Amino acid sequence: MGERSILVTGGAGYVGSHVVGELLARGHKVRVLDALTHGSAPWLLAAWRNGHFDFLRADIRDEAARRAALRGVDAVVHLAAIVGDPACAREPDLAREVNFEATKAFLHDVAASDVERFVFASTCSNYGKAEDESYMTEESELRPVSLYAETKVSSELHVLEAASSRLATCCLRFATVYGVSARMRFDLTVNEFTRDASVAGELVIYGQQFWRPYIHVRDAARAIRFVIETQPDVVSGQVFNVGRTSENYRKADIVELIKQRLPETTIRIVERDEDPRDYRVSFEKVEDVLGFTPEWNVGDGIDEVLGVLRSGLIQDPYLAAYRN
Repeated sequence: MGERSILVTGGAGYVGSHVVGELLARGHKVRVLDALTHGSAPWLLAAWRNGHFDFLRADIRDEAARRAALRGVDAVVHLAAIVGDPACAREPDLAREVNFEATKAFLHDVAASDVERFVFASTCSNYGKAEDESYMTEESELRPVSLYAETKVSSELHVLEAASSRLATCCLRFATVYGVSARMRFDLTVNEFTRDASVAGELVIYGQQFWRPYIHVRDAARAIRFVIETQPDVVSGQVFNVGRTSENYRKADIVELIKQRLPETTIRIVERDEDPRDYRVSFEKVEDVLGFTPEWNVGDGIDEVLGVLRSGLIQDPYLAAYRN
């Protein structure tokens, strides 16, 4: 598709930091719009040296900032959001404003600009709790059971409705993300379990039998790049689950992978009959249509997180800076 000029909202975040690196490495021009809610992003100073990169510190709710950020870009990757169930539950009004209202307003701004492509980061949490053991596909009923998922489901409708002959819009429902990032998080299941087993020597597991799919943060970034570089008629108005079907795990499965590496870990199981999310997801469409398959698996991710913890690069992985 050649060089593009791409705006990445939330580009200083956990996934965004990898998206920026992925796109710059492919020769695209990248502009980041980010409020730096979770603090400064020193790695962006290195990106700043790249002549294809620039940065605008602003809130996605700021109309003037949004319009300024859109000048001269032909594609948008919209990651900016209050991410995760706990963060949304803590400040529900803010979550609705940022995740839904700002997305809807942003789409209006995009429609009035020269943008040709809009990629929206959504979540497999939209599937909620499956009624049976079947795998969720892009056509499955959405059953959001959290405010976070509700805002994503509502936003998806507007994103897909905005698709036109001039604007190709696409929604990516990501599996639960894990792995090392420049803006590290330890409040994600694989990262959290690995940290607790490595540092504390103990894991407390709630609802070990419930299913969820997982994807490495680098693979999430690769998937976004695939969409950006695919012909617009292939992706416009489409939803893609992003992950790999074999990477659906129960918490018990992840614990077993960690125990293989840290056999002395003490495991404490807290039985829970009801979990708000329990689903397995099929990722056949993203492979068949885009040719995308993840390069990492959960075992690789555990090894990677263990490596960074053992290196001493992160002195205290329990700091608030490492969670949303």
